[in-house]
Amino acid sequence: MLPDDAACSAYLEKLRWGKGFVCPACSAVAAPWRQTRGRFVCSECRHQSTVSAGTILDKTRTPLTTWIEAAWHLTTAKNGLSAKTLERTMGVSYRVAWTMLQRYRVAMVRAEREKLSGDVEVDETLVGGVEVGGKRGRGTDKCVVVIAVEMKQPKGFGRVRMRHVPDASGANLLPFVSDAVAVGSTVLTDGWGGYNDLENKGYVYRRTVLSASGDPAHVSMPGVHRIACLLKRWQLGTHQGSFAPEHLQSYLEEYTFRFNRRNSRNRGLVFRRLLEQAVVTGPITEADVTFGYDWKHPHVSPTRRS
Repeated sequence: MLPDDAACSAYLEKLRWGKGFVCPACSAVAAPWRQTRGRFVCSECRHQSTVSAGTILDKTRTPLTTWIEAAWHLTTAKNGLSAKTLERTMGVSYRVAWTMLQRYRVAMVRAEREKLSGDVEVDETLVGGVEVGGKRGRGTDKCVVVIAVEMKQPKGFGRVRMRHVPDASGANLLPFVSDAVAVGSTVLTDGWGGYNDLENKGYVYRRTVLSASGDPAHVSMPGVHRIACLLKRWQLGTHQGSFAPEHLQSYLEEYTFRFNRRNSRNRGLVFRRLLEQAVVTGPITEADVTFGYDWKHPHVSPTRRS
């Protein structure tokens, strides 16, 4: 389908500038002059650029064919794939495979994605290795992940959002709800006090105290409980449960990307969507992801849609 770098470059050009070349320097919309090695020269300001400049592929030494093939494997594999599997599948080094996947995970997050709405369940789960003894519940040393999921009527789930937080205090839970859920929505939680200020934030707040309801967690909070189980199963099956806490948010974003597109009947559209997002996401270097990507200050390209 895309046999060489020239074909890959033409495909990415179509995705990035479907309505015509836009100069990254002066924003002029005009047909560029084409030079060797895939360079574009703006006819207005003479700025030189390439289709990968200013994207997650910026200054990459990895061939575009490798990037495109990696995106195909990542999006068409039902449960995704680990860096080790990608290394064996494509014959690249582990470091190249790992870095490509980390960069694609950053691209999976759309800056303009809509907030959750309607009835939204919110709760936390604990992610990490099996411990013998020690604390249980919110006081454990495991990683705390807060989950929000739209609840459909009469049944079913909509979209999901997840965030790795330092602890389950209101100082971390309330900002997550504000970032993930549209004001005016109905937020359903358990009796944890960290959510008590939601009504003052403009939400319809309904809580179920599990100890008083008599129902187990998976009955009172079915959405979050199901998402948490699927997330842990995915981590164990695809990634053998191995992750570093500083990289956990990247894996959560990949799972969110997959879950929210679970009903897509054409995996090719998911592949296209990932590449569309890759060419509007700002440059991500290996240093940016080696010790954990800074999700609080994401790299956004000037050409990214707002």
